[in-house]
Amino acid sequence: MRDSARAAGLMIGILADAVLGDPRRGHPVAGFGTLATRLEQRLYGDSRTAGVAYTAVLVGGVVLAGALAEHRLADRPAARTVLTAVSAWVALGGTSLVREGAALATALDAGDRAAARARIPSLCARDPALLDDDGMARAGVESLAENTSDAVVGPLVWGAVAGVPGLLGYRAVNTLDAMVGYRSARHARFGWAAARLDDLVNLGPARLAAAVTVAVAPLVGGSPRVALRAWRRDAGGHPSPNAGPVEATAAGALGLRLGGATTYAYGIEERPSLGDGRRPGTADLHRAARLSRLVAGVTGLLAVGAASVLGRSVR
Repeated sequence: MRDSARAAGLMIGILADAVLGDPRRGHPVAGFGTLATRLEQRLYGDSRTAGVAYTAVLVGGVVLAGALAEHRLADRPAARTVLTAVSAWVALGGTSLVREGAALATALDAGDRAAARARIPSLCARDPALLDDDGMARAGVESLAENTSDAVVGPLVWGAVAGVPGLLGYRAVNTLDAMVGYRSARHARFGWAAARLDDLVNLGPARLAAAVTVAVAPLVGGSPRVALRAWRRDAGGHPSPNAGPVEATAAGALGLRLGGATTYAYGIEERPSLGDGRRPGTADLHRAARLSRLVAGVTGLLAVGAASVLGRSVR
């Protein structure tokens, strides 16, 4: 018998994120981050083994909790719909992402560099003090592209495929990668497991995000052919196997050239060029935000459709 709880829950969660954005108080992801920080203090060791244990405990615990919750509600489709909807709302971050990108664009439009720099940490880990207006615009465009995959496409793919455990587990992995996955001296070995697991769970979502970006390129004044060419030619040079496709296709779709020297708190990385166009400016942040909304909308429809096919009751 077909089970519509997963599809209905995903649809409600998508609408909740679109209307409400992230929960304003008591966000469960913030609570998970606090727990992860405390556990790091107890389990930290400058080794991959310690990082594997840390990641396994946190991600495994979240996935198990989600699976047990779904199992307890196996015969209550309405309750499972609510559980899935709340989990999707918690896991998704597309609306808040676009709001941050738009706020950065507004600050740059107004010439308020201090306000713009204050927005950068909400979008990426780059040092805002070292960025001029064009640097902040580039950071915003690249972050909108990459984080649309992380904050929208990834949760929806795993939610459609694996329900509540997929939604919550994906968000746990992505959060740990943001916390310990960077190549700092402290986390180079300890964060290895979280970073590699994040790479693994995003292999499919990132390529779906890139494919959707190619498809919607005309709606932001771009060319699918150019976006696809940028993907094929440039994505492989990016140090991230998943950021490469989404940033390259975004560059092609927007007619921009992304990449170059990228300054983080732990140092500078030289990124390859993505796309053939000009360097992004403030106006391109508005276009990148529109592209993010389009990718999120199309992916939402695909996820609900996939969940309606894959979500079957186990009896």
